[in-house]
Amino acid sequence: MTELSVHLADEAAVAQWAQSLAPQLGQGGIIHLYGELGAGKTTFARALLQALGVQGRIKSPTYSLIESYAVDALAIHHLDLYRIADPGELEWLGLDELLGDHSLILIEWPERGGSELPAPDLILQLAHAPAGRDLVVRPLSAWGEAWLAATSPLLSTA
Repeated sequence: MTELSVHLADEAAVAQWAQSLAPQLGQGGIIHLYGELGAGKTTFARALLQALGVQGRIKSPTYSLIESYAVDALAIHHLDLYRIADPGELEWLGLDELLGDHSLILIEWPERGGSELPAPDLILQLAHAPAGRDLVVRPLSAWGEAWLAATSPLLSTA
């Protein structure tokens, strides 16, 4: 599968790419977001949720672990696993119940969930750079490949 690396000049560029990805996600899927604190994971997630049509305040799920939204037929679940000490703690979240057609799941800090998490369609790795952020996009499914193909022209000009 193809991997793409690109430099995003600033927070606005991170948000712009999230907005460009949104139209591809109407059928749902799973996105894992990796990166250090402050790398842009939540910025990306908020911009994506807004582009998908989530109205009002978009809360970070840092303390609640999960925030869920519904936009038309799409169920969106944003997870932040930073506070998870052991993957076994995820059992009570009912992740299996979140999966399904027209479910989009965004997971920040997926490395803390280990094998308890569903496999992603797309991995986004955000990293601090001297100016802006570096982004590596790795598709892991046919959907992820299609999403990347549709958005990569925008990334090459970011």
